[in-house]
Amino acid sequence: MRKSEALEPHTATSSHCSKKQPRLKTGRRLQRIIAAASVLLLLTAGDAEAIHAAAPRTNPQTVYPGQRQHMLGHDQRIILIDAGHGGIDGGTSYGSILEKDITLAISRRLFLLLRADGFDTILNRTGDYAPSDENLWLRSRSRHLRDLAQRKELAETLPANVVVSIHINWAKSPSKHGPLVLYRQEGRSFLLARTIQDQLNKLYRMKNDPVQGKPFYLLNKITATTVIVEAGFVSSPADREKLCTPKGQEEIAEAIANGIAAYLMEV
Repeated sequence: MRKSEALEPHTATSSHCSKKQPRLKTGRRLQRIIAAASVLLLLTAGDAEAIHAAAPRTNPQTVYPGQRQHMLGHDQRIILIDAGHGGIDGGTSYGSILEKDITLAISRRLFLLLRADGFDTILNRTGDYAPSDENLWLRSRSRHLRDLAQRKELAETLPANVVVSIHINWAKSPSKHGPLVLYRQEGRSFLLARTIQDQLNKLYRMKNDPVQGKPFYLLNKITATTVIVEAGFVSSPADREKLCTPKGQEEIAEAIANGIAAYLMEV
């Protein structure tokens, strides 16, 4: 993730976000995303079963797949997976490795794992495109602001109960490594961040604490319980082994899924 993910300053250009604009494409866009998610699920159902069968999950809360399916089968809570960046927005990078590609790969796996366990889950980006391309309702010259506003709009339109935004970190020092989950100053957001952080800590063998992400747009603007998951540092050789391999991406998705499940069993 880059610093530009934070809230933009209030300027004449960005002030339009406080006004009600005609939402020309919101309903159509939502239908397309839901349809795409359904197609993705059907096309990759075999992979989802293979992933699920090959990697039985346990954690300190003893959350088993059967328990999660039973729990979510009796309510309508919707989980929105926000695959960071996309299209013209590559995110952070290391050589030819782009954040947008890693976030999509992890998000797809996370979507399949959650759906296989009976969770009502939507993936907001199924390919390499920017949500800003579909935002024709916000009158702003800032493509970045239109992108963030479109992500928020989907979360509100569903409406989502839980939003997990997937990102990748970068640092000048290659020794800086490990996962980090950002939350807003609100109890449920902290609980979700805590359960996901605990699971990622187990995977990375670390003891990081979740951090309050004060300036970030999605944390401040989305009504639903929202966290941002920085799944690792692309600048770290150790983290790249997980971030850039199918096995590592699967393990990261598994850890995040376990954290989401543990949170939903607590609230």
